[in-house]
Amino acid sequence: MAPSAQFNPATDIPSLAGKVVLVTGGNAGLGKQTIAYLAAHSPARIYLAARTASKAESAIADIQREAPSAVIEYLPLDLTSFSSIAEAASTFKAREQRLDILVNNAGIMMTPFSFTKEGYEIQFGTNHVGHALFTKLLMPVLLQTAEQPGADVRIINVSSMGMFAAPSGGIIFNQAALEKEYTWRRYGQSKLANILFTRELSARYPQITSVSVHPGVIITDLYNAFVSGPIMKGMFWFYKQLVPILPGHFKDVTGGALAQTHLATADRSTIQNGEFYRPVGIVTKGSSYSQDLGLARKLWEWTEEEFGKHGY
Repeated sequence: MAPSAQFNPATDIPSLAGKVVLVTGGNAGLGKQTIAYLAAHSPARIYLAARTASKAESAIADIQREAPSAVIEYLPLDLTSFSSIAEAASTFKAREQRLDILVNNAGIMMTPFSFTKEGYEIQFGTNHVGHALFTKLLMPVLLQTAEQPGADVRIINVSSMGMFAAPSGGIIFNQAALEKEYTWRRYGQSKLANILFTRELSARYPQITSVSVHPGVIITDLYNAFVSGPIMKGMFWFYKQLVPILPGHFKDVTGGALAQTHLATADRSTIQNGEFYRPVGIVTKGSSYSQDLGLARKLWEWTEEEFGKHGY
């Protein structure tokens, strides 16, 4: 399957028989739609990782109405808490011997300054640090799967063109200092980190196909925090007028989830390990910071040091 804007999940996704899939933030938006696309192609199991049980169970019920034979299980996960992340990874590993597709989809956007439980700026801590720890703790089962005959293990990290808004220098490691940055700068840093993490992930684990992706311009509930004030509401109105002419624009989540679903299921020969993609299946360079392999390595080492401080 060649990368194409004409990707049709109904006909282009091959059988996923025997595969185990895990999607974070699968209770709504792009994550929920990604699961819906994958569920139609008979994977062994899909894990919907999310914070709120009621929302997750409602999403599972919605998806199973369209794919009644799909086996979808809720996995409790709060990316702002290392203990929750560790428990989620432990629960998964107790249930499964393999993991073929990990879609790190969950994220927050344009939120007021605050910290995660371990003291990381909330957007950076959720979008990067939380997912990095979750991926690390799941790595043994990912590597075990990669050793199986005919294995094709994928990690899809959902980023954004918002990474262009990252602050000067790309990554500000001093978490308290991030309070001085605008919220969209902090968001940009977190999305840049997703790309840099992916590049280093692919270098360290070449037996796994790891890619990052900008899903396209789509209005989801992530924008709620962005429109909280009158100035932001005016900017948002202008943005919505602009959206239809932007490249990669989709009207709803059914289009927005195409890019990550394509990368999770397309012929592996068409996917370039470690690269950053835009819709649908198109490699894009991103910012100069996103191509800085030295910064990618520095971020990885800093993140590992932080995990070490907390015993991970």
